[in-house]
Amino acid sequence: MNDVLKVSSLKRSFKQGGAVIDVLRGVDLTVGEGEIVALLGPSGSGKSTMLQAVGLLEGGFEGQIRIAGEEAVQLDDAGRTRLRREALGFVYQFHHLLPDFDAVENVVLPQLIHGAAPRAARDRAESLLSALGLGHRLTHKPSQLSGGEQQRVAVARALANRPALVLADEPTGNLDERTADVVLAEFLALVRGEGSSALVATHNERLAAKMDRIVRLHDGRLAEAVIPDSVR
Repeated sequence: MNDVLKVSSLKRSFKQGGAVIDVLRGVDLTVGEGEIVALLGPSGSGKSTMLQAVGLLEGGFEGQIRIAGEEAVQLDDAGRTRLRREALGFVYQFHHLLPDFDAVENVVLPQLIHGAAPRAARDRAESLLSALGLGHRLTHKPSQLSGGEQQRVAVARALANRPALVLADEPTGNLDERTADVVLAEFLALVRGEGSSALVATHNERLAAKMDRIVRLHDGRLAEAVIPDSVR
């Protein structure tokens, strides 16, 4: 199995007043092709900081990040933007949909930016949304959708350009437990069906147990985690 993501000796520190806070202290992680990995840790443990690094969204990091076989730290800003656009998809706790566009348009737009033909982009959007149970809500705007439906649109948008790796930061954290279970199951099924990999940050051990592998972020470092059967 080839690695879609390989992180080596990743470090990130922040200055707060006169003190230096080490958030990541030399993180090593690999995610294989088609693998869904849960990044487990409590709020404030550095999960979002790590996803920002892997997503090439912020500077100030030390270490190596290889995505889809390409070494990110060797790229300039334009190169990192290209790699992010070509290889990564993002799902956040809050959906961040464009309010003036309907569900299909929210999924079409990133494809058009990526260079897809309009008809192909719409067909792709409708297919993804239908797979997520939104075939009857295609022309509804975000304000007309429930929280779970909005997050399903965000999932479809993240997968629209067939990314090698999806980064999800507490993707069900803003949903009630029942809706979170349904949306996560649909997310996992769609990622697997598309052949993508995923790194999913969560503080919920029960949800983490549904993924292929779990790593726990503690004191700035990662370790493989074992979840008791009683949580699954």
